[in-house]
Amino acid sequence: MLLSTRMRCANTARIIGLLLLAAALGACSAVKLAYNNLPEVSYWWLDAYVDFDGSQTPKVRDELAQLLAWHRQNELPRVLGLLQEAQMLAPREVTAAQACRMADEIRERLLAVAERAEPAGTELALSLGEAQLRQLERKYAKNNADYRKEWLSRSAAEVQEKRYDKFVERLEDFYGRLTADQRDMVRRQVAQSVFDPRLADAERRKRQQEALQLLRGFNAAPPPAAEARAAIHAYVMRIADPPPGPWREHQQALLQEGCRNLAALHNATSASQREQAVRRLQAYQDDLRQLVAAR
Repeated sequence: MLLSTRMRCANTARIIGLLLLAAALGACSAVKLAYNNLPEVSYWWLDAYVDFDGSQTPKVRDELAQLLAWHRQNELPRVLGLLQEAQMLAPREVTAAQACRMADEIRERLLAVAERAEPAGTELALSLGEAQLRQLERKYAKNNADYRKEWLSRSAAEVQEKRYDKFVERLEDFYGRLTADQRDMVRRQVAQSVFDPRLADAERRKRQQEALQLLRGFNAAPPPAAEARAAIHAYVMRIADPPPGPWREHQQALLQEGCRNLAALHNATSASQREQAVRRLQAYQDDLRQLVAAR
């Protein structure tokens, strides 16, 4: 549960959550294939952080398979409902408040997966040895170096251009080709953004150190499982709902900005672009219905 501080929920839930969020936003083109392979992909993603030993491997694989089965039965129908809601909104004008409400609903679904994963995550956290924690520390260092190269080593203009390219790619995947005026709107939105990669880097490093300290505490003097789970839950919630301070303010500002920008861009789309969005959302619903049926 503490293997990566860039997530908004527990680690065994991260890939499921991100995949379904991508599906809801139109960013994934192979939902069924990716979803069905999540236990295997998730295992290797987690293994890169802690290098599972022979006793942990079968347990982790089994827990990931059980998590996916639970998610298929309990959460996919709820995600399907969110897609249906989005499809109903797509042909119409939307407000920033409606966009934020949808984001909140997606967040609730991710947190539901995190809560389900807590018992297994706690058991894993209590089983990690010092060598595995050193591997985790090395993985964090690599992630930090990658982030530095990706964001902190770039000029402000380069960061803006990178974000602009990513936003246009995602929007065009959903709406189809953007017009010149729409692209100009996205460029203005990016230029006016409060996004600050330095704040994100500082927060990630802080949470990494907090995770390492917590896990090393477990290793030195293992607490009862209930106490460890409570500590892990509190850690996850500090990521999902940060305490008052600059990082919380920054996150809230980014959320409000994103809701305003999405509503503004959507309201500037043509009827044909909205029809494309409706078709894309319908395609995802069809995929999810097949996944729900394949229990």
